[in-house]
Amino acid sequence: MEHGHCLNCNQPISGKFCANCGQKADTHRITFKKFIAHDLLHGMFHLERGILFTLKEAVVRPGKAALDYISGKRIRYYNVFYLCLLALAVNVLCFHFYDSLTYNEHAVREDSAWVDFIADYLKVTVFAVIPLLAFNGWAIFRRLKLNVAEHHILAGMSLLGILIFTSFFILAKAVEENYSAQFGILKMITVLPILLYPGWTYRNATKGIYRFPGFLWRVCLFLLLTYFEIFTIAVAIAYFATNNSPVIINL
Repeated sequence: MEHGHCLNCNQPISGKFCANCGQKADTHRITFKKFIAHDLLHGMFHLERGILFTLKEAVVRPGKAALDYISGKRIRYYNVFYLCLLALAVNVLCFHFYDSLTYNEHAVREDSAWVDFIADYLKVTVFAVIPLLAFNGWAIFRRLKLNVAEHHILAGMSLLGILIFTSFFILAKAVEENYSAQFGILKMITVLPILLYPGWTYRNATKGIYRFPGFLWRVCLFLLLTYFEIFTIAVAIAYFATNNSPVIINL
């Protein structure tokens, strides 16, 4: 069915979308009714649906979700790296909540220089994990037949899962220290997913590709190599951030 010309690129269009730029053929003039019913509510619904779906997939099937995205099934997913930024912002809010509950004006923080450095370069520090995971995954899980850039999607999904569980860890730690020690169990439960999440992502992605013994030694090597690299970088940052003096990092 002919719809005239595209309002975006002025090319002749038929069907529901412009073949040249992809804009919808039924693009409407903005009225108050259209703005409320379509642009605002419709846009919020689709944004929320994409975010919630991606969060669910990151927890339930991170490896398969990343492979779906890599293969081109992207319409239902929210950009995983943008979502990592949102999850990082939630982590910052949770940390401020924890800090406000446990703050002691007479306490002297021995790791203040370290904490200040991390705070100043938070996004860079956190997102530096992605290339480490990607290159290690590319080097070890060769049967996936993905390039380094595609392994960055798996790494991004891993980071998203880590950030999700880190939020729960911070909240559980705050509640345990200020209200009930019973929440220490919940804190310990959230530690394991944080540490093992990259391995779970690749387990989910490589299911049916490796036999369990073959996967086990690969994932152990992958995790050991990754955490050795992170530890080395953390020590280097702490060393230079504290003017080459020893630092105690409180976890």
